[in-house]
Amino acid sequence: MKKMDYVDLFALPLPKKNLAKYRRTAQLFARVIKEFGAVEYREFVGDDLHPKGMTPFTKNIRLKRGEALVCACLVYPSRTQRDRANKKMMNDPRMKKMMEEMSKKPLFDVKRMLYGGFKTIVRM
Repeated sequence: MKKMDYVDLFALPLPKKNLAKYRRTAQLFARVIKEFGAVEYREFVGDDLHPKGMTPFTKNIRLKRGEALVCACLVYPSRTQRDRANKKMMNDPRMKKMMEEMSKKPLFDVKRMLYGGFKTIVRM
């Protein structure tokens, strides 16, 4: 089997009023994580979230009035590269500053965020 890349996926509830600031924060995060080895970084905001006959994304993240569902996808060449990038990121002064700011004024409820790392099984 050909070696495939590794993907981190996030889903989080974001107050709509924080969308512009979140976008700026995500752009900084993307620049830094790409410096450290991510090959692609994308963020998405929910649009069509209530499919008939299927479990909606919002089932586990119970959106409150005024919240949007935001999802992110980070692609790395491998899990090893992802682990290295995360370690470097945690020591980066730009990230430390961002995390400090977010701990003082959180943009979203971190406890409601979903996260996981995934091995790619199909890529076309």
